[in-house]
Amino acid sequence: MPFALAIVGRPNVGKSTLFNRLVGKRLALVDDQPGVTRDLREGEARLGDLRFTVVDTAGLEEATDDSLQGRMRALTERAIAEADAALFLVDARAGVTPVDEALADLLRKSGKTVLLGANKSEGAKGAAGALEAYALGLGDPIELSAEHGEGMGELLAALQPLVDAHVSHEAETDVAVEDGDDDAPRVPTDSRPLQIAVVGRPNAGKSTLINAILGEDRLLTGPEAGITRDAISVRADWGGTPIRIFDTAGMRKRAKVQEKLEKLSVSDGLRAVRFAEVVVVLLDADIPFESQDLRIADLAEREGRAVVVAVNKWDAVEDRQARLADLKEAMDRLLPQLRGAPLVTVSARTGRGLDRLLQAVLKAHDVWNRRVPTARLNQWLAGMTEAHPPPAPGGRRIKMRYMTQVKTRPPAFVVMTSIPKEVPESYRRYLVGGLREDFDMPGTPIRLTLRGQGDKNPYKDRKKSTPSRLRKHLGKGRADEGR
Repeated sequence: MPFALAIVGRPNVGKSTLFNRLVGKRLALVDDQPGVTRDLREGEARLGDLRFTVVDTAGLEEATDDSLQGRMRALTERAIAEADAALFLVDARAGVTPVDEALADLLRKSGKTVLLGANKSEGAKGAAGALEAYALGLGDPIELSAEHGEGMGELLAALQPLVDAHVSHEAETDVAVEDGDDDAPRVPTDSRPLQIAVVGRPNAGKSTLINAILGEDRLLTGPEAGITRDAISVRADWGGTPIRIFDTAGMRKRAKVQEKLEKLSVSDGLRAVRFAEVVVVLLDADIPFESQDLRIADLAEREGRAVVVAVNKWDAVEDRQARLADLKEAMDRLLPQLRGAPLVTVSARTGRGLDRLLQAVLKAHDVWNRRVPTARLNQWLAGMTEAHPPPAPGGRRIKMRYMTQVKTRPPAFVVMTSIPKEVPESYRRYLVGGLREDFDMPGTPIRLTLRGQGDKNPYKDRKKSTPSRLRKHLGKGRADEGR
């Protein structure tokens, strides 16, 4: 396991800004509003020649009850316990506060190696405030400016011996593990896990579902809607399959998204959808297939992701057989572009249905990667056009000459035809539906492109004119007559 550093501190001291600086990407949401980060976010940090895992945590507060702040504190304390060291950030401009002193006591009791960082130390006011950090009794403070990148050399010098000692210890106890065959990219491996994004409306149970999959309370949950703000990714082994699963913020209707922070959260969730291979659209069994659910599913299809529809809170449903039949009918009617996509009922609270969900995800991923041989495609195309010939606009017959698959993830096909612009959308849907049924590709997005075979006649679009050789001959004859 790589060296893990947890960045901790009270709200709004710049933890997420420093996290983004260390990973070299804007992974964590950053805003002037305190308390933006609520969940734990991990990233691969680079600092000089050092490579380690950095964990961004929620702002530590003194709450210890079952409130949202209390649950956030418990999650951060867990991150400290699991990390190899903690970087305790204080705000040099604000100076040391009573909350900082209480958190320093908590870190001392944890028994972990603690580095003290005085963030926002740029300028005279910051430098003066950094001196107050000596009073915490955690050693010399490292003067930092996460926003401007100052103090990174001093942080590197402090981390170097800790990381080196960790690497030496790991080398002594490490055991070689087979990582799989690199020539088989369709099979998830530890180095290339299956990427899954869980999306849905607020309070559908996304974080609870992921915790059930992980078998631990890794993500912050509760009755409050909109707890998750960042798109948090977690690596795990799900039934023997290496996965990287993304928990996303609940997506409301665009008209209702007014606050800047919520807009950033939704944008972060959309980026997770584009990054994923399989998207699990999580519905609430009490109010399934609302307009926003349909928009989210349509977004995943348009992005070309494999889609699995999961209905949560199934343990509270009565007359389940009739309800399931209604859900399948509604899905076929409201999401024709995903006809045949898996529909799985689960209970994130009790963990029931997770095995069926895993099988549906793996099947959707397999279909998403499917490739059909060209010979089979052309035999199929001949049968489809014979059973239902394309229309003949203006009396001109459209010929479907050749078909091939150009890519997977999702499956994409090209048909060479005589007049591609005249092929109606209904005939395109006829071909896509046939591909789904005949080659067992239910639910996955299918891209079908019609192309014309270029006419090689260079004079096709030119006006009739006298050939060049004849012009030269006539010109020469006129010249002879002039003599």
